[in-house]
Amino acid sequence: MNEQPLNITDFLKIILETLEATRVEYLIGGAIAEWAWGEPRATQDLDIVINLPIKAVGRFSKELERRNMLVPADIILDTMMEDRADIPLNAIHIYSGLKADLYLMRDGDELRQSAFQRRIKVDYGPPIGEVFVHSPEDLILYKLMYLGLSGQPKHARDIGAILRAKKEQLDYGYIEKWVNRLGLNSVWKEMMDSIA
Repeated sequence: MNEQPLNITDFLKIILETLEATRVEYLIGGAIAEWAWGEPRATQDLDIVINLPIKAVGRFSKELERRNMLVPADIILDTMMEDRADIPLNAIHIYSGLKADLYLMRDGDELRQSAFQRRIKVDYGPPIGEVFVHSPEDLILYKLMYLGLSGQPKHARDIGAILRAKKEQLDYGYIEKWVNRLGLNSVWKEMMDSIA
């Protein structure tokens, strides 16, 4: 069975349809959230936080399968039950190879819970429409964590773009509270110095 080629926007629509069909709350992060607060950049994968109740796991797995992504219910349940590093579920579209990293809400993850409560609905216009994305402050915090872990320049570019675009509107008290809690002071200072 051949499918027409998908671009990242088409793939996002498919993931959003899956979430809507199963009534699973979500929060978009990564490059797609960057489109709202910084500078648009190309990406080949999606980063989405999902608040997936255990009772919805089977249906969620079936809805993904209907859309050509195989994420078995037992794999989802195993990931939910494991107390390990924050490793996402990988929903890979079997015809295009596009991937959605689905991060599960977990008890005790206070930053993610805070980010979820602070998510913002943004209208990207057709064909995406209105979606929930990270607040600019929470996107900065996650980008700071990934920058500290990986050193990848794309995270520094993304943070810089948000700081330049939203400098006057950001809640710096919120950012600095979490920067202190997460031990990201030096990375944050470096970023602030680079745009001063």
